[in-house]
Amino acid sequence: MNTVLETLSETGLVPVVTIEDPYKAVPLARALAAGGLPCVEVAFRTAEASESIRRIAAEVPGITVGAGTVLSIALAEKALDAGAQFVVTPGFNPAVVDWCLAAGLPIIPGVNNPTGVEAAMEKGLSRLKFFPAEVSGGTGMLKALSGPYPMVSFMPTGGIGQHNLAAYLKLNNVFAVGGSWMVTRELIDREDWTGITALAEEAVANVQALRRKN
Repeated sequence: MNTVLETLSETGLVPVVTIEDPYKAVPLARALAAGGLPCVEVAFRTAEASESIRRIAAEVPGITVGAGTVLSIALAEKALDAGAQFVVTPGFNPAVVDWCLAAGLPIIPGVNNPTGVEAAMEKGLSRLKFFPAEVSGGTGMLKALSGPYPMVSFMPTGGIGQHNLAAYLKLNNVFAVGGSWMVTRELIDREDWTGITALAEEAVANVQALRRKN
């Protein structure tokens, strides 16, 4: 497995953040790292995403920063130029997947059905995003996919929080979970870095406890 994907798998939790102000990117990343989360996915949902990635990559050593909501090759190029170490897409876009593979940029494309899984496997990918998780069948769908595709593991994202984190992490075909409950827009807007660190610590403790049980 790619070392970047190994880091995500070891952490078990990938914070997904939307950043409006790039000046908040570095303290946000430091708050997550202080809480035990050495990774972050910055969603390309604002014009400041690439600059936020650039600042985190340059100023927060030891954190693995990726780009999310990458919908085109142009955005993948921006992500790589900014210093992103991995890319996450909401769906399976063959052009984006091919570009990332050619560029040596780890990609976790989104799927939510067998057709998507097999398209990813055809490209040699076995670590996939399951999105949108809850409305796509949640843990039931993931259990069903584990039968024909035992070689594939997923990062479910969408509708996941502390209330259902355990149900996903118990599954053998889940390598990590993506979520935003510890990095809500409200916390970022009011620059509550201490609050984000506390929520990250709580989430990490829950992940570790669940893994010990399993």
